[in-house]
Amino acid sequence: MKRRAFLTSAGVGVAASTLAAPAIAQTNPEIKWRCASSFPKSLDTIYGGAEFVAKRVAELTDGKFQIRVFAGGEIVPALQVLDAVKDNTIECGHTVSYYYVGKDPTFAFDSAMPFGLNARQQNAWMRHGGGLELMREFFAGYNIVQFSAGNTGTQMGGWFRKEIKTVEDLKGLKFRIGGYAGTIMSKLGVVPQQIGGGDIYPALEKGTIDGAEWVGPYDDEKLGFNKVAKYYYYPGWWEGGPQVSFLTNKAQYEALPKQYKIALETACAEATLDMIAKYDVQNMNALKSLVASGTQLRPYPNEVMQACYQAAIETYEAEAAKNEKFKKVYDQWRKFREDEYLWFRVAEYSFDRFVYAAPPLASKK
Repeated sequence: MKRRAFLTSAGVGVAASTLAAPAIAQTNPEIKWRCASSFPKSLDTIYGGAEFVAKRVAELTDGKFQIRVFAGGEIVPALQVLDAVKDNTIECGHTVSYYYVGKDPTFAFDSAMPFGLNARQQNAWMRHGGGLELMREFFAGYNIVQFSAGNTGTQMGGWFRKEIKTVEDLKGLKFRIGGYAGTIMSKLGVVPQQIGGGDIYPALEKGTIDGAEWVGPYDDEKLGFNKVAKYYYYPGWWEGGPQVSFLTNKAQYEALPKQYKIALETACAEATLDMIAKYDVQNMNALKSLVASGTQLRPYPNEVMQACYQAAIETYEAEAAKNEKFKKVYDQWRKFREDEYLWFRVAEYSFDRFVYAAPPLASKK
C-alpha cells in the first residue's frame, strides 16, 4: 500500500516537472536585437566574434533571444557603431572602443593602450583587476553597458612601401592606424588616418596612405596588403592585447530578463577565448605564407620604439592633467600595469625567453 502511494506521488512529481518546464520557458519573451559590426564579413575571425555571441545566446535561451549581425556599413557605418548604440538606433554593436578616442581618450582603456597590457593582462584587469567596474561607470555616460567579447592578441606593426630605419623616416608618413596610437605617432611627425578595415586596401593601393596596420598575418593576408606593400613591421606596440567589445544600449539591456543577461555575458566571455585561440592558430600559418610570397619582416628599430614609448608617456600625463575621467582610470590602470609586469617578468617572461631561443625539440627516428 505504501509502495503504491509512493509511486503515485512520484508520478505526480514527474508529471508536474514535465509540465513545469514548458511553462517556465513560456514566461521568457521572444526578443530580437540587431547588432552592427565595425568589421567586414570577409574578416571571418574578428567579424565572426559577433556571430559567435549571437549563436551562443540563441542556444542558451532556447532560441527566444535572437541577435542578427550586420557587417560594417550595412546598417551603420563601421566607425559609428557606438553612436548608434548610444542613441538606441540599434540595440547592440560589436566594435573596438579605441575607434572613439576622438570623443574621449578614455575609451582606449576598454580596448588597448599603447605599451599597455597583453591579452591575458587585459583580461585580468577587466575581470578581476577593477577594469570592468571603471569602464562600466564611464560607458554609463553614453547609455551603454559593454562586455569583453574578443581579443586578437598582440598585433603586427603595419605595412610600408619603404623601410623604417630611424625616427626621421616616420615624418610625413600618412599611416592608417586606429585608436590612441595615432595621437602618439603624430608627435613624431606621422599623419594618422582612421579608416575602416574594408577601405584600407584601396587607400594603400592608390597611395592615399603610405602605410597601414590592421591586425595580424591572417587578416592582413586576406585584405591583400602584401600585394601593395613589401615591408611588414612588428610588434604593434600600440596593441599588446586589444579587446573587442560588445556594446549594448543601457535601456535595452536593463529590460532583458535575468536569464538573457546571463546568456549574453556567458556568450561574450566565450567569444573572447574563442577569438584568441583562432588567431593564434591562423596567424602562424599565414605568416609562413606571407614570408614565402616575398614579404620582408622587419622589427621596429629600438630607436623608434624608445621614441614612441617616450611620446606615449608624455601623451598620457598630459591627458590625465586635463581630463578627470581619463585620470581616474589611468591612475588605477597604471598601478595594475606596474604590478602585473613584475609578476610576468618572474614566470612568464623567463619561460618565454628561454623556450623561444631554445633549439626545436628533436624527434625520434
